[in-house]
Amino acid sequence: MTTSQDELLPATRRALLHRVARAQAEGRAPSMVAAVVRGGRAVWHGSRTSVDGHGPDEHVQYRIGSITKTFTAVLVLRLRDEGLLALGDPLEKHLPGTGAGEATIAELLAHAGGLAAESPGPWWERTSGSLRPELSDVVGEQPFRHPPGRRFHYSNPGYTLLGALVEKLRGAPWEDVLRQEVLEPLGLSRTSARPQAPHAGGWAVHPWADVMLPEPVEDLGRMAPAGQLWSTTADLARFAAFLVQGDDRVLSAESLREMRTPAAPMEAADVASGYAYCLGLEIRHQDGRALIGHTGSLPGFLACLTVSVEDDLAAVVLANCTSGPLLFTVAADLVRIVAEAEPRIPEPWRPMQDVDPAVLELAGQWYWGTHAFALRLTADGLVSLEPLSSKGRGSRFRHNGDGTWTGLEGYYAGELLKAVRRPDGAVDHLDLGSFVFTRQPYDEGAAVPGGVDPEGWRGTDRL
Repeated sequence: MTTSQDELLPATRRALLHRVARAQAEGRAPSMVAAVVRGGRAVWHGSRTSVDGHGPDEHVQYRIGSITKTFTAVLVLRLRDEGLLALGDPLEKHLPGTGAGEATIAELLAHAGGLAAESPGPWWERTSGSLRPELSDVVGEQPFRHPPGRRFHYSNPGYTLLGALVEKLRGAPWEDVLRQEVLEPLGLSRTSARPQAPHAGGWAVHPWADVMLPEPVEDLGRMAPAGQLWSTTADLARFAAFLVQGDDRVLSAESLREMRTPAAPMEAADVASGYAYCLGLEIRHQDGRALIGHTGSLPGFLACLTVSVEDDLAAVVLANCTSGPLLFTVAADLVRIVAEAEPRIPEPWRPMQDVDPAVLELAGQWYWGTHAFALRLTADGLVSLEPLSSKGRGSRFRHNGDGTWTGLEGYYAGELLKAVRRPDGAVDHLDLGSFVFTRQPYDEGAAVPGGVDPEGWRGTDRL
């Protein structure tokens, strides 16, 4: 169940409805539905339609296109977490004979496998999947357009292969596995591979006239893991909350953080625009925010799900037209409207319940050469090492239980931090991936590689 719309202020609700109404009118969409999620729950639903006296609600299905890929990626990460595969494994290890087996599973998830963008043969979105009954019909005789791992190149056949991988390792159809392992545990009862009433019809709107043409609805067959699903704003709101919080019945928060991490080599234009592809998720930067999610389209439908983790907000927007409204822009605006009108209230500061004196001893100022850093202990059990100036490398570190810490982000992600002690137990220095941090700049009493000049610091009179 969703929460009351009254949880947002009336002015905020009106601003959200105004934005959706403007997008539906200017984009000439037969209908548009939207939802906003805050604190893990849907707090607003809105819709606009061209049909008098009827407005779709949060339970009306729309086709969501490539948002399906995020669901498929969740299934693959579940296989990884169970130890049935590694993301660095070549596809051939688990699904031989595809002709694309040299691409790794991680590369396929990140659209970095070098595969073609589309399948050979007739336009797959508007033709029956029965025309492509085998994987060979989807990938073709020459599946690669680029060397695997070299660049981001969006590939629908790549996700078809990932769906086939799920089927091979689970011994069941992709659709059944998805329902049992993701949809049912998360309560997404209105998400399905085929439309279930009530659902919207898909339309093409003439670019130069206010007239419409119905679009065909095809079962994508083998291509289903790339774009088959139908869903509602209510279900996608729950899914958006899951993508941030995790659910141990489906996928842990840690694995979802991994899914939200950029994983594909991007072109210069993408870097400049703030776009990156992760493991089944996109990152776009808008209005100074990192927005994580996915867009989707199939003939007759457009879809967008986007999340601002920092603002604890998400938005879902669905429309039943082939082109017209720019749904990512609409979704980003919905997030912005709430974030600016009703900014997230921070959790209250609370002190740590317990602290290890040996760790507390490390808190304070340290120097890497002449660069000043501060090491802090936080209530979540992590330590952070951050530069005191506005520039420099910093990271949070997770304790390993043996007196060492592992970096969680940036330059030091995966690197080991440890305190090196003297024979009397006193701390001599911090070792971070071989870099030495001392209590004073080039502390003459510490074991600094290369040694410290015995004459010490000097002014110009001693040069």
